[in-house]
Amino acid sequence: MPQSPLPPFSAPYAPDDRAMATRLLQAARLEPVQEKRIDRMATRLIKAIRANDDPLGGVEDMLREFALSTKEGLALMVLAEALLRVPDARTADQFIEDKLGQGDFVHHETRSSAFLVNASAWALGMSARVIQPGETPQGTIGRLTKRLGAPAVRAATRQAMRLMGNHFVLGETIEAALSRAQPHSSRHQRYSFDMLGEGARTADDAARYFNSYSSAIDAIGRTADDHPLPDRPGISVKLSALHPRFEAVSHARVMSELVPRLIDLARQAKSYDLNFTVDAEEADRLELSLDVIAAALGDPSLAGWDGFGLAIQAYQKRASDMIDYVDRLARSLDRKMMVRLVKGAYWDTEIKRAQERGLDGYPVFTRKAMTDLNYLACAQQLLALRPRLFPQFATHNALTVATILELATDQSGFEFQRLHGMGEALYAKLSEDRPDIAHRTYAPVGSHRDLLAYLVRRLLENGANSSFVALAADEAVPVSQLLRRPTDIIGSAENAAHPNIPSPRDLYGPNRRNSRGIEFGERAALEQLVSAIAAAPLPAPGSVADATESEANAAILAARDGFKHWARTPAETRAAALEKAADLLERRTAHFIALLQREGGKTLDDSISEVREAVDFCRYYAAQGRELFGEGEPMPGPTGESNMLCLRGRGVFIAISPWNFPLAIFLGQVTAALMAGNAVVAKPAEQTPLIAAEAVRLLHEAGVPTSALHLAAGDGRIGGALVAHPDIAGVVFTGSTEVARTINRALAAKDGPIVPLIAETGGINAMIVDATALPEQVSDDVVTSAFRSAGQRCSALRLLFLQDDVADRMIEMIAGAARELVIGDPSDPATHIGPVIDAEAKQRLDAHIERMKKEARVHFAGNTPQGNYVAPHIFELFDASELTEEVFGPVLHVVRYRVDRFDQVLQSVERSGYGLTLGIHSRIDDTVEDTIDRLQVGNIYVNRNMIGAVVGVQPFGGHGLSGTGPKAGGPHYLARFATEQTVTINTAAAGGNAALMSDGE
Repeated sequence: MPQSPLPPFSAPYAPDDRAMATRLLQAARLEPVQEKRIDRMATRLIKAIRANDDPLGGVEDMLREFALSTKEGLALMVLAEALLRVPDARTADQFIEDKLGQGDFVHHETRSSAFLVNASAWALGMSARVIQPGETPQGTIGRLTKRLGAPAVRAATRQAMRLMGNHFVLGETIEAALSRAQPHSSRHQRYSFDMLGEGARTADDAARYFNSYSSAIDAIGRTADDHPLPDRPGISVKLSALHPRFEAVSHARVMSELVPRLIDLARQAKSYDLNFTVDAEEADRLELSLDVIAAALGDPSLAGWDGFGLAIQAYQKRASDMIDYVDRLARSLDRKMMVRLVKGAYWDTEIKRAQERGLDGYPVFTRKAMTDLNYLACAQQLLALRPRLFPQFATHNALTVATILELATDQSGFEFQRLHGMGEALYAKLSEDRPDIAHRTYAPVGSHRDLLAYLVRRLLENGANSSFVALAADEAVPVSQLLRRPTDIIGSAENAAHPNIPSPRDLYGPNRRNSRGIEFGERAALEQLVSAIAAAPLPAPGSVADATESEANAAILAARDGFKHWARTPAETRAAALEKAADLLERRTAHFIALLQREGGKTLDDSISEVREAVDFCRYYAAQGRELFGEGEPMPGPTGESNMLCLRGRGVFIAISPWNFPLAIFLGQVTAALMAGNAVVAKPAEQTPLIAAEAVRLLHEAGVPTSALHLAAGDGRIGGALVAHPDIAGVVFTGSTEVARTINRALAAKDGPIVPLIAETGGINAMIVDATALPEQVSDDVVTSAFRSAGQRCSALRLLFLQDDVADRMIEMIAGAARELVIGDPSDPATHIGPVIDAEAKQRLDAHIERMKKEARVHFAGNTPQGNYVAPHIFELFDASELTEEVFGPVLHVVRYRVDRFDQVLQSVERSGYGLTLGIHSRIDDTVEDTIDRLQVGNIYVNRNMIGAVVGVQPFGGHGLSGTGPKAGGPHYLARFATEQTVTINTAAAGGNAALMSDGE
């Protein structure tokens, strides 16, 4: 495999916004005479946009007609994203009714003269009128469409979506796109073709995309004229479409499998002397992308070709560092490269990922003006690196175009780019004023089904209230507003970050910090963590002895004595101990990850998530405890007396935790009981005593007295002895429903006080998927929910209901994605699935799998390595009733359903008796709302995976056979560990109501 000629790219992942703004603001100032020239040019372009009377219309017209701030605009986006992939009439009708009912399309007065907008608005309005049974039709069209019925409505709405698609896609095939592009081709209007589609989930996906790119290169090359580069057509290639696991932890595999594919495509493009652009990916894939690009570009067969290029996103804080790296790369190979500068299309995704990961900052700017400022700085940087780099400035912003023209003292050696269907008036005017300036049209090619998800992303990106495209054509917006410079909008470095977007660590406000995570896509951070894990000293196996029954009883007596002191400890002191424990956990993350990997068989990703969850429990219960266990809550009442309601600890709590979350659930139980003022005897799972012992030591170090917290390791007999003791005040348990029933009976059989049992058990957790769901998203979420952690989560997906109209395609993709998962050593970052907990668990799962192979249809059976490993399996059942118990491992059961029997699906879920987690994948709001209303399930997840509940965000716990509640990590949990005490004092007893009598009028 070719090696990169340079060391790997490295730059701070999420640098401070203020420091960057200071540098960018200082470099951005131009001379007044330059600013005046920019104003004149930008004003001419804006006036051209506003004067445009394109009879067909474009994105600007659509955004003006259906603004994203309106219900109609939002409904249109969802309808466009999903309708054309719905194969069956009934679901399509439900979807159309659901979305058109959310906006007033019937009375929508079309403001635009553009045919595209008028035709779409008419079709949507017609459809909306037909599907509203309570409304009296008005006018000839209304009466006509009332008689047409649902098939005509469906056809009209689909046609409206296709009409939009036809305008924004150059062709459904590369041949059609080339045919449509030919009449417009000239020396200064160039095309680059983008083959639409999602990232590959399966090896078949990757092969299909590779073949699509290869065929397109041939087709483009055969029809290209004889102009030299850069005045030649091009193609954009997405690396994530060429490999099903394009992720940082699969680095070695990506480099060995993907680099040769990229070289093959690049050679093919070189043979036609085309522009070959590697598209931009999300921030966590940036370093991996550059590794792949550098290795491919270094292949000797590509020498002497100047068409290789890549896209750089200006909203990424590392954009300038990337430009420097690309320049060094080109110089080291004595090559020229093309660089497409874009603003960036995944901003919302980047913000959410950084928040979920608990990073110290964002890899992208949080203010659009900072992106605009950085775009211009990067443009200036690229212009200075000509001719080694050929800049391609992708923008629809007239001010940006005018500024770049001013910065480019030499007006050659670069081009502008626009998306097909957008920016036409702007670039027509630019071509008229400056025929020497080249621009390229970036044209999507693909089916309407693939196109519309892409289109929605473009509309969302350009339809935000702050977007130039959304404002430029609006006559009500003064031109002077559109000419405001990013430097003036930002003002000073203190304003660089968005005031309403907290840093990821401050996500939960001032009361608690978000737990610190790591981005695997930051090579330096990942390598540092892996090294620290390898160097972490670990206790010897077997160093924690099992308790005897007499030792367990002694622990309860010692805890009873310790309770008296701990219960009187101020809530603030107890909370401070928990917060110190959280800080210690974060500092010792590597140590606990090493333990989780060795004793619990956890992968790196799962281990980090578990440490973070444990940290979140400590901080959340500390914050909750300060409020609940402080001075008490004053109650209303008559004058002359005070009434206070207080919470107090109950006594000694027994905490019995499972092996599948031996740190997070263990500490969640223990810290909740401690914060409520109880003493605790903790009984961890017999498989994971070392993790529990280390956690107890950490809590003692943090300030929890040894008298208040005791460890009693052992098997179920020790748990039984603890539960049976007469001096306990409550039990908190997570585990199987069967053991929970045993504990409940034991507590009920005892004489003495009736004590609470807080139990969280399992479930036959289901996910329901209809035909409006995006298959790639379903595949991602099913594979994560069913197979991550080797399926050993209480929340894991066990039973998948698929609408039969889309079931074959969904199953094929899910099975293909499961086939790409790596099973093996959990200490290897590239491993996706580690072992099951022990040989007994493996034996149970193997037995179930053998039975299913005889009784069910096998869709996928993974290869299992030696040891306590169980590979993912997918079985199709005839009926959901065939699954009678929770199968605690990576085994997914699938049931098809007909859309007219959706109610039977809900009945199947109800009849199971469980109610822990439920997933719903649908774009039909009525379907989602009806399902939520019907099913008593503790945690419901819509259009996402159904595992990984976050403390204080998704309080976790179920109903029925899945537990007692209240939910762990929620606002009602701590109170269950406490007793209530009301204190009423007659404040007038000493001779009168002094407070009342001294109160002035």
